[in-house]
Amino acid sequence: MLQKNNNTLADKTGIPMSLLWGYVGILIFMMGDGMETGWLSPYLKTQGMTIEQNASLFTAYGITVAISAWFSGVLAEGFGPKKTMLAGLLLYLAGTAGFVGYGLAHLNFPVMIITYALRGFGYPLFAYSFMVWIAYQSPKEKLGRAVGWFWFVFTGGLNVLGAFYSSWAIESLGYINTLWSSVFWVLIGAFFALLLNKAAFKTGSNANEAGSKARELLKGLTIVQAEPKVLIGGIVRIINTTAQFAFPVFLPMYMEKHGFDTTTWLQIWGTIFTSNIIFNLIFGFVGDRLGWRNTIMWFGGVGCAITTLLLYYVPQAAPGNFTIVLAAGILWGACLAGYVPLSALVPSLVKKDKGAAIAILNLGAGLPVFVGPALVGLFFSAVGEEGIIWILAILYFISAVLTKFITLPDNAKTLNHVKADNTTLEATI
Repeated sequence: MLQKNNNTLADKTGIPMSLLWGYVGILIFMMGDGMETGWLSPYLKTQGMTIEQNASLFTAYGITVAISAWFSGVLAEGFGPKKTMLAGLLLYLAGTAGFVGYGLAHLNFPVMIITYALRGFGYPLFAYSFMVWIAYQSPKEKLGRAVGWFWFVFTGGLNVLGAFYSSWAIESLGYINTLWSSVFWVLIGAFFALLLNKAAFKTGSNANEAGSKARELLKGLTIVQAEPKVLIGGIVRIINTTAQFAFPVFLPMYMEKHGFDTTTWLQIWGTIFTSNIIFNLIFGFVGDRLGWRNTIMWFGGVGCAITTLLLYYVPQAAPGNFTIVLAAGILWGACLAGYVPLSALVPSLVKKDKGAAIAILNLGAGLPVFVGPALVGLFFSAVGEEGIIWILAILYFISAVLTKFITLPDNAKTLNHVKADNTTLEATI
């Protein structure tokens, strides 16, 4: 009876029930990881650091996130998700201890750069390795929903629970103790994802041989040659969240000019991503029905371009008006979720080696953590807040154009719509 109920729940939601505890673990881990996202830059500014220094710190962090994201897919496929996720946990803990315990405590900028960068290796290995697990465990007709649930828990932890928890914790515990509390939350998340999660992982290949593991790493570099559409998908994925990681560097200070203090901004930021995680699920279903590519182009690319501009100009038109600014943010968060079907579309472009294709997608997910702050650091002095906003909006329009070229055979809407006689792609999932 329990198995029947689990199957019914899986049919309705699209969650692979064997991975349920893993989803819970990702949610809690990312809450611990993301709690400083909305307030670290303004806090460091009060300690005497400049916008450019903050951008440099987040850029260094983003470089290691990108490297870690790049290898997470193939490492998970080669060594298994659990071992890769454990490595991510240990790197996160080591980086946090150095960053909070020494670098931030003494405002030693070189140490802060090094330790925060070390911390950046952690979450991609932990979270994105789980994406490979999902790709192998999910039926092809439910893959869009399964990855939608992944981004629901990922973003729900990183930007929603982390933001709302921080809005309370920085007032009750103080900034430094709030950062220390992240260790507790990531350990709880690891308990669910690594100990309670008992799902098996089978790739169908002999991934235990050393030579096989080395070849898996090389596939992450060569897959774009074999299938250029995977590269396009990676570029679109970079654009997807570049604004998400550029905004925390300068937008809290911009909002403060227009009547929103740090605590209020954290509440706005958390609500933005509450909208985002709800629409992560909605667009998982929408993509499976209306087509992955169309959803990405119109709701993701065009929608984000328009709402990025709204998020900048609305606070000027209605300074201090929480409701109106929040509405603009909610729209941006919803459109950001329009890119969710990309996680189903890109792996479906290849016959095998989904881990290599996902490695490109994960690199695209990791690079914005570097690209977003780097754009602010490079152009803020020259073009200011408004110029940065327009750069981000134009990038979103470009992503919509690029998505037009990411096509399945016969311009199928999803993998499930590919003609039955097309056995090459039917074997993908």
